[in-house]
Amino acid sequence: MSVFNSGDAAALGKVGVLFGGRSAERDVSIMSGTGVLAALRSKGIDAHPFDTGLRSITELAAEEFDRVFIALHGRYGEDGTLQGALEQLGIPYTGSGVMACAIAMDKIYTKMIWLMRGLPTPRYATLAADTDLAQVVEQLGLPLIVKPPHEGSSVGITKVRAAADFKAAYEVAAGFDEVVLAEEFVTGRELTVAVLGRGATARALPIVEIVAPDGNYDYQNKYFTDDTKYVCPAALDEATSAEVARLAVEAYRAVDCEGWGRVDVLLRASDNKPFLIEVNTSPGMTTHSLVPMGARALGISYEDLCVEIVRSARLKMAQGQG
Repeated sequence: MSVFNSGDAAALGKVGVLFGGRSAERDVSIMSGTGVLAALRSKGIDAHPFDTGLRSITELAAEEFDRVFIALHGRYGEDGTLQGALEQLGIPYTGSGVMACAIAMDKIYTKMIWLMRGLPTPRYATLAADTDLAQVVEQLGLPLIVKPPHEGSSVGITKVRAAADFKAAYEVAAGFDEVVLAEEFVTGRELTVAVLGRGATARALPIVEIVAPDGNYDYQNKYFTDDTKYVCPAALDEATSAEVARLAVEAYRAVDCEGWGRVDVLLRASDNKPFLIEVNTSPGMTTHSLVPMGARALGISYEDLCVEIVRSARLKMAQGQG
């Protein structure tokens, strides 16, 4: 990472930190945005908060930001809709472009792309109101995971241990999404890998292992307790660590992500085989968040990480213009 000085801060111009929004992850996004804003200001950057849940696109245009840091999570911030508006407004932004965000936000389409690339991900089924749930249990076995494919990894998710509980789990997820994802349950270690850069320059940060109480990394244990333990770098042998990092970068590139992101992986206990779960194009940046944790393991401070991300802000669709 190159040295950052006051001249560089001036060159970045007026920076907007977009946070809040209207998704189920609004509260977490506010925490992320607050942290990013303070980090950028501590480096002398002219950074300003902008809550997209309270203010309009017209107001965003009127702010005349030179670039924006997207600290939004979930719908209307991480799904390509905001990215498309920023492309139209000509405001460079952090993270992935319109198509990559839209695909990554849909766990089903992400899986389809990974499978076409020969990348390992748990077997799955898509559920609708008329789906034969008994047939899905026969296909995937028990336990299984049921979740809305367009929400964060800890929103609307249920671990189904008995067939009798499947319908209720479906109804919880269906409260968030029209189509629901059922996924085979992989018993093993929960890992996550932050990735920075784009294309051939994309690189994995040290792997984080998540050790949640009773293996339950839900919304509460993810953001609001100190009971969940994190190990970084994860205690893996060299070969396994290299394979998990390689797969994470391949998964990130397969969806055409850039700037920064985080890939979640399960390492199966029976044979140490890694399985890709999802890719996050705007991961959390709270005090509990995992991308800053991976960066710290390389000696990169939270503040320097925020600077590197905001420096990478760009328009993705302007390249095709003559």
